[in-house]
Amino acid sequence: MAKSSHSSEYSAQHIQVLEGLDPVRKRPGMYIGSTDIIGLHESLREIIDNAVDEALAGYAKNVWIYLNDDGSATVVDDGRGIPVDIMPQFKKSALEIVMTKLHAGGKFGGSAYKISGGLHGVGSSVVNALSQWLWVEVTRDGKVYRQEYKKGSPQTEVGITKKPEIVIDERVTGTAVTFLPDDTIFTGFSATGGPAFGWDFDTIKKAIRERAFLVPKIFFHMFDRRKEKTKEVHYYFEGGITSLVEKINENKVILHPPIYINKSEGDIQVEVALQYNDTFAENVESYVNVINTVNGGTHLTGFRMALTRAVNDYGKKIGSFKDDDDSIVGDDTREGLTAVVFVKMPQDRIQFEGQTKGKLGNADIQPIVQTIVKEGLSTYFEENPADGKRILEQVYLAAKARLAAKAAKEAIIRKGALEGSTLPGKLADCQEKDPAVSELYLVEGDSAGGSAKQGRDRKFQAILPLRGKILNTERARLDKMIEHEEIKSLIIALGAGIGDTINMGKIRYHRVIIMTDADVDGEHIETLILTFFYRHLPEVISQGYLYVAMPPLFKLQKGKDVRYAYNEVERETLSKEMAAGGNVSVQRYKGLGEMNPEQLWETTMNPENRLLKKVNIEDAEDADATFTMLMGDEVPPRKHFIQTNAITAELDI
Repeated sequence: MAKSSHSSEYSAQHIQVLEGLDPVRKRPGMYIGSTDIIGLHESLREIIDNAVDEALAGYAKNVWIYLNDDGSATVVDDGRGIPVDIMPQFKKSALEIVMTKLHAGGKFGGSAYKISGGLHGVGSSVVNALSQWLWVEVTRDGKVYRQEYKKGSPQTEVGITKKPEIVIDERVTGTAVTFLPDDTIFTGFSATGGPAFGWDFDTIKKAIRERAFLVPKIFFHMFDRRKEKTKEVHYYFEGGITSLVEKINENKVILHPPIYINKSEGDIQVEVALQYNDTFAENVESYVNVINTVNGGTHLTGFRMALTRAVNDYGKKIGSFKDDDDSIVGDDTREGLTAVVFVKMPQDRIQFEGQTKGKLGNADIQPIVQTIVKEGLSTYFEENPADGKRILEQVYLAAKARLAAKAAKEAIIRKGALEGSTLPGKLADCQEKDPAVSELYLVEGDSAGGSAKQGRDRKFQAILPLRGKILNTERARLDKMIEHEEIKSLIIALGAGIGDTINMGKIRYHRVIIMTDADVDGEHIETLILTFFYRHLPEVISQGYLYVAMPPLFKLQKGKDVRYAYNEVERETLSKEMAAGGNVSVQRYKGLGEMNPEQLWETTMNPENRLLKKVNIEDAEDADATFTMLMGDEVPPRKHFIQTNAITAELDI
């Protein structure tokens, strides 16, 4: 590990400048993706990643993050500290140039940072431009230098401060940045959090946990110092991405220890960890430096090709696959696969598709990853034949299931069942043919279905009643699912297909609304439907088409005055409002069937009055773990969850 005495290697001569800051405030979305809560957290991640870059370069061991009571955030590292010496061509301190010029930083020439995760060095200046105010303290050479800014413009010169705001014991060098996001830029941002949005502790916690896995042996310390929210979290992982794979596979039955591959070719380092479990779901994450490439790219393609090739070659070598007809395809290797693909490379060589860096585009990375992973897996299978055979059995079963599902699906398609030529008889379709304005209500039971059919607006609202508990699809393969009448009806009604035939362009409704009773059975059915979409039609969720209806829990009546409450707090408020001069009768709705069609329309289906919860997947990894634990075969984790959470459960007795 390099020592702080090397700080002379990072000075003003390493800073390169490309352009000024004016465009950032005019078009902030171009630089941080959006100006909503996602863009807000992206601004904090940029500052955090500058600190992480110092750790990747071998200089920082700690990153501290503070969420302050005034709505600002502070990020501190113990790296070398941003250079403060004068840049002759600008006659200004390197610190001021880094903080006020777009594309200024030590990440372009490649001498100060070999690899980094920031926005090509844009991060600090962009965040500065989008902040009401920001200040930096740099600790170098036994002194603390400080500069203050408003909306990206310096308010002071870079000078030595005798009273630094950030003092952390044993920290002798480093950078501290505190900034308050500009509420005229971040629409809906409130310094207090209030009814508008502020910093979300869990979102930031996930980001730093991710980075702690990727950069082993770096300490992250986060403190929420806002009123009534005082909490903290600390992360440190020795095991890197192997620890991450083990974390994802928590509560699952694993087939072998994690396989870890780490090799460099030139200035490209490829790190891969993978482990199979006995579920049908795949969970693969890919990163370039510390950036999560959520849409994959050439590194992920190389990994998938290598995995398929290595498994096929090993199967043929030990005689499991006799000929090409037995060979497995890429999809077969995905069942139960958990993997992390992590590529580290020089910043100036990275080609991302899009500013937000969702997909790696470098064509030369694919063969490098493919070669390294293929060699690593082949060696592992040779040295661990028992693990190799277990993996072969898993993918061979997946291949058999794929062929069986294909045969079953083809048989059904031949009968015209899944092609939408005959919509299910119990579907009350809408008159509207434009999916963008059409809604499908998935309603529990026939009685509620009857009320919904009568109460709906036939022009754009379709109703599909689901009888009883639908199949738990967490551990069901495609051929079994298609045999289940309720699931089959749902697939046909949606019209987008299933499995490898999914075509979201054919979906018949852009709003799919789950409407179940507000009781234990209703919540169970809701969970089963959510499981189906999460595991088998996740595109419906990712495109924002899935909703949960919120029927009222209470009907309050005094004479002809009838009102509805959707929770206990509303019931109390309405009771007090209506109580003047007479008794208020309160009815607790146990099921949708207790409402007549007019009431169901007015409270739950009328777009003017209804409440809908939109289903999204903020954290797919946590969602995967929760679905596995709640809906899978393993009883102990579920039992532990119930015992742990029983004390907070609201019982409706």
